[in-house]
Amino acid sequence: MAAKVTRLRTAPPTRTLRIATDTFLDTIGSANTRRAYGIAIVKTVDQLDGRGPDGLIGHSRALDSVTDAEIGAALETLWGNSAVNTWNARRAAVGKWLSWCAEQGWTVPTLPASAGRSTPPDSETPVRSRTAIDRLIARRDIHLREKTLWRMLYETCARAEELLQVNIEDLDLAGRTAAVKSKGAKPRIRRRGAAHHEHVLENVYWDAGTARLLPRLIRDRTCGPVFVTHRRPGPGKYLADRDVCPITGLARLSYDQARDLLDAATAIDGPGTGWDLRELRHSGLTHLGESGASLLELMAKSRHRKAENLRRYFKPSPQAMRELTSILGPGAERRR
Repeated sequence: MAAKVTRLRTAPPTRTLRIATDTFLDTIGSANTRRAYGIAIVKTVDQLDGRGPDGLIGHSRALDSVTDAEIGAALETLWGNSAVNTWNARRAAVGKWLSWCAEQGWTVPTLPASAGRSTPPDSETPVRSRTAIDRLIARRDIHLREKTLWRMLYETCARAEELLQVNIEDLDLAGRTAAVKSKGAKPRIRRRGAAHHEHVLENVYWDAGTARLLPRLIRDRTCGPVFVTHRRPGPGKYLADRDVCPITGLARLSYDQARDLLDAATAIDGPGTGWDLRELRHSGLTHLGESGASLLELMAKSRHRKAENLRRYFKPSPQAMRELTSILGPGAERRR
């Protein structure tokens, strides 16, 4: 008589907070993004799991046992007294994690209304005058690479990360324009890890100052990064083909390197007291606004999606405000 085998049905393993966290973080390709998300999500999970009498993190709770209110309470405990931008970043990371878990068909809580996004304060980035920027770029001790980058940041009003990612083949020197991958650019394909050219690119425009410097910087190079370091990368450093000049073998200039160069050239009271790369973009937008550019023109130049985001960067000078106020004074009609 043949034996009959009956398959035993076992309960599916409990999906805990830590398992869900590790699974989500493993899907993120960028190391920097994974680190930033990990800070927010891991701390939130530790807060939800609680600590035992010995001060150690206890067993991880089941994902479907957490309520919306507990998520909000954990965020409030961890970052309720933090800066607005920190709160928004941590909240967004946890929200992204929960949304991803829901897409997998898991039972998960959601961010409660009490943990809503806070309105960022106005930018405190200082605005540099045209004269100060011109004097900085005209200095003889400044290398051509830095002069070109700083002038390009000011004239294009682009983000430093965008310009540093530009390659020579992206430039249109005759048209004084370049295609850049903007902040939050959407890929044209659905798979993860889309390459630079597979994103929707936008154009930035410059004027005569950059037009005089760019040809001198790239010289006879026809491809590769526009802004490169002065030394070749070490043998143990891996870089993508797009980030290395095939002619010189030099690597792309990083944001941290560019920031340190500007700080070193403008610092007065030691490292960290000089200008920031963002100040050139903000100064350009402010000067355009003072010159009478409309809100739509400023949005097109800066490529902001929302007008309120642009308003944070636009700070008219005291002289511009005095001239505007003089329109309301007595005898204003005769002065026109």
